[in-house]
Parts: sequence; C-alpha cells; structure tokens
Amino acid sequence: MKINNSKEKVRQLQNKLYLTAKKCDSRRFHALYDKVYRTDILFEAWKRVKANKGSSGVDGISIEDIERMGIEKYLMSIKVELQDGTYRPSPVKRVMIPKPDESERPLGIPTVKDRIVQMATKIAIEPVFEADFQRCSYGFRPKRSAKQALEVVRKACNNKGYYVVDADIEKFFDNVNQDKLLTLVEQRISDRRILKLIRQWLQSGILYGNILTVSELGTSQGSVISPLLANIYLNTLDRLWEKYGLTHGVLVRYADDTIIICKNKKSANHALNLLQYIMTKLDLKLHPVKTKIINMWDGTEGFDFLGLHHRRFSKINKRGNRYGETYQYPSKKAMKKMKQTVKETINQRYLLVKTEEELIKIINPKITGWRNYHRTRNDRKWMGAIDWYILCTFCRWNNKKRQQTRKLKGIYATKQRLREKGLQLMIA
Repeated sequence: MKINNSKEKVRQLQNKLYLTAKKCDSRRFHALYDKVYRTDILFEAWKRVKANKGSSGVDGISIEDIERMGIEKYLMSIKVELQDGTYRPSPVKRVMIPKPDESERPLGIPTVKDRIVQMATKIAIEPVFEADFQRCSYGFRPKRSAKQALEVVRKACNNKGYYVVDADIEKFFDNVNQDKLLTLVEQRISDRRILKLIRQWLQSGILYGNILTVSELGTSQGSVISPLLANIYLNTLDRLWEKYGLTHGVLVRYADDTIIICKNKKSANHALNLLQYIMTKLDLKLHPVKTKIINMWDGTEGFDFLGLHHRRFSKINKRGNRYGETYQYPSKKAMKKMKQTVKETINQRYLLVKTEEELIKIINPKITGWRNYHRTRNDRKWMGAIDWYILCTFCRWNNKKRQQTRKLKGIYATKQRLREKGLQLMIA
C-alpha cells in the first residue's frame, strides 16, 4: 500500500466534491462511503492522525504499536472491516483536563483505529458541507484560522463597533441534540452507510474508569469528527444570522466561541435576543453569567476572544485630534498559561541535571509557537513581561543548580549567556 501521491489524490477528490456541492445547494450525495475505504484516503487519514499524535484509546493500542505491527497491514484490516460492514467503533476514553480556573474539562480520546476511520470520513464529507458554510465561521475549516477571525474582530471594533455581545454556549459539546444533528447531515448526505457511521460514533458511549455512559445528547470533544459536526450544527446559527442579523451586528464564530460586534446598545440588545432565540431552536443555552454585553466606548471594559484581550484605547493623531483604537494583546489567561508552561519546562527539581543548552532546545519551540500566535501590533508590553519571566525562571534554575541562596543572582550575566546560546525571545 505504498501511496506516494495520496495527498494530491485526496485534494483532487475534495475539490471535485466541493465544486459539485457548490453548484447545487439542494443536492444530496448518495455514494460517499466507498471513498472512505479507498486506499489513498485511508493512507492520508493515517498520516494526519499520526501528525496529530495523541495517546491510545480504550484498546491501549498506540501509534507506535501500529508502526510496529505494520502500517499497511493495519490499514488493510480497517479497509476490509469497512467493506464488509463489520466495523464497530469502541467507546471513547474520557480524561479530565485541568483548566486555568482550577476546574476540569472533559476530553474524549477515541482509539487510533476510530480516529483513522473518522479522519477518512471527514476527508470524504467535509467538502460537501464546506460549500454551505458561511463567511462568519472560522474554526476548524480549511484555509481559515483564528488569526483571520481576530483580524475581522479588530476591524469591526474599529469601525464604530462600540458594543460587543460576548456569547458563551453552555456546555455545547455535551448538549448537542444528536437527532437534529443527523437531520442536518441528511440534508446533504443520503448515503445510509455514512449516516450509520456517524450515528455509531455519537452513540458509542464514554468510558470513564470502569463506567460506560451512553447519552442521547452531545458529541465527544476530542474526536476527529467532532469539529466538523459542531460546524454543521452551528451553521444553522450562521445562516439565520446572515438572513436576519446583519443589520444588528457582525457575527464572528470560531467553533462554539461567538462574538457579535454592534454599533450601539440597542443593536446589541437585539443581537442578544436573536441569538437566544436561535439557541432555543438548536436546543442550546447561553451561559447566564459568561454571556454579556461589553461597552467598548470608553475603554473601561474589554473582552477575551481566542486567547487575546480586546480593549479600546484613546489615541491622538498628527492633527491633535483624539480617536479610539482597539488594542489586541495576550489575555490574562493566556499569560498565566504560558508562565506555567515556562515554569514546568525549566524550573523543576528533576530538571537540575539538564544543561542550559538542553533546556533552551526544549523551550524554544514553545516560545516561537506562542509568539507567532499572540503577536499583534500592540503586544510589546506583554511580550516583554514573558521574556522577563523566562529570564528570571532560568536564573532561579541556574542558582538552584549551583546551590545559591539568592534566587536572581547574576541575572544579567544569565541574560547574556542565554542569548549567546540561542534562546528565542518574544521581542526579537
């Protein structure tokens, strides 16, 4: 099963499906299942699952185990199961991920086999739904990103966007109505075998410890197919907003994170009421505390969206006239999380045996990734704060290693040494 051009073949298939779906918005596709077990698609699905890494599911089989077994042999066994109709998904393993506010977020980990089949299915059906998705949706879509969403928000806020509806859908992934979701999928896909696959994944259950729970609500957060299903479900919101909400404000949605930028308080109230009405139709609820209207006018309030804080600051132009500009910079939550990452990567007792060069090699990719995402035109103060924290953390580690009682002794010598050894900086 050596497929050297699987990526190109997949791209051609997806492009053909997208153009066909775009031509007719009422067309239903009835022959997609045979694409799922195509050799090139399974191989491409495997490559993507491997690139995403991730741990094993309930069966305990990891990516490394499959490589030892033989990738071609493993994918061929999946192909046979899909062809024969004997494929059955395993329950999703639930793990609890700690959040910055000390609460926990449930994450579902399907088996690697299920992730491969879900990825192959996603490859086959995503172009069909992509043809229907609206411009205001940016989350988990090809050629769309969080940075693009943030730029739309910045421009809308600067274009007299004085009020913002910061909407939080309460436990979205736990409360998706599975019957309504499948109805929405059926509007575009009539292939019964594809629909059966999706239904099986929704009803496969969640294994937490030794307890198996099967719910008629929700889709597992962490599954490969979940972001696409979430976009299909919330595309109803996007379509209704395009039809009824454009006069009220600009909607920007990234998965279940939703922001509406409005020009006045009246429009913001109308926007919130319309949003609540649409949520009722989708059997969802807005969080009563986290959902709020933000007054951006005087800079006393701001909001967090996709890891950045947005706030209006007063500036003076060359003519001496005062005007407002929306600043974007890393949110408190993002700053706290990065500092925690730095601390865990450098200043731990078991890391005292490492050399500075080894720690720099570990921390540099984290610095680069965080900097590339959070970089904005107004970020200098916050980037400088992270640089200082990294320097202090290295200095504390160095003095602990040398049993110095003064934690920040020799900090400027440390700074010079780290730069010479190639430590990346937030402010280049």
